[in-house]
Amino acid sequence: MNVKDLIKIGINDTQKVYYNPSYDTLFAHETDPAREGYEKGTVSSLGAVAVDTGKFTGRSAKDKYIVYDKMTGDTVWWADGTTAGSDNKKISVATWNHLKNISLQQLSGRILYVMDGFCGANKDTQIKVRLITEVAWMAHFFKNMFIRPTEEELKDFQPDWTIFNACKATCKDFEHHGLRSEVFIAFNISERTTVIGGTWYGGEIKKGIFSIMNYFLPLKGIGSFHCSANKGEKGDTALFFGLSGTGKTTLSTDPKRQLIGDDEHGWDNEGIFNFEGGCYAKCINLTEEREPDIYRAIK
Repeated sequence: MNVKDLIKIGINDTQKVYYNPSYDTLFAHETDPAREGYEKGTVSSLGAVAVDTGKFTGRSAKDKYIVYDKMTGDTVWWADGTTAGSDNKKISVATWNHLKNISLQQLSGRILYVMDGFCGANKDTQIKVRLITEVAWMAHFFKNMFIRPTEEELKDFQPDWTIFNACKATCKDFEHHGLRSEVFIAFNISERTTVIGGTWYGGEIKKGIFSIMNYFLPLKGIGSFHCSANKGEKGDTALFFGLSGTGKTTLSTDPKRQLIGDDEHGWDNEGIFNFEGGCYAKCINLTEEREPDIYRAIK
């Protein structure tokens, strides 16, 4: 992808494009002393890059929206206003266009990182995903979490889904559009696009694509689960379900069993498969004695 390609999708005056940069390049950019605020990463004692995501240390589920149209009207579990219901709130195409325009304006005139990856280890149902962001560590996060294409696969990579991460942008007139706040994580399934604004929580990137897998796979008769998974020596598979922070990653990293994945999986006629290429472990109070595999994985 180059500057001309960005112009075609509404991003103008781009200073420079880093297309699928190396880890070394991303590390140099995200730890650059000239970086300020939430853009700046800090090298931890283990050698990993630590970042501050501000007030959002988890997903902003109440600010999640999906365009209501002919495609989604009868195929999405829509929020009904109850606490036990779904978080899938409806927005109109007009509101979507407004949020997308905010995002594209924020990304215009910037140095950008364009990252490509796969979601889903099963090639029959995997999604080709592209992230466009101005934040180096967001690009690093994407490179970590998604399945990385080979150099050959990148030559003709055409995304099935595009994410515009404009975390610095907010929707100032959110009340006029019937939104909950100036933060937005919005999906247009017909357009196969996500826009993110107002939150620096990197997990919105991966969890957003998980939502998309949750939409498409069940329509094909394939299960999509928030769980960890591992396999025993005899090929027996175990799934560990639970809310965030309840121990899925810890339970799946058993030294006597092979890890399949720690957060998102599908289940088709061939068996269990991971959606991701990285680990999504909580690091608070992490010690080598209690959780050696996870501790070593983040070094």
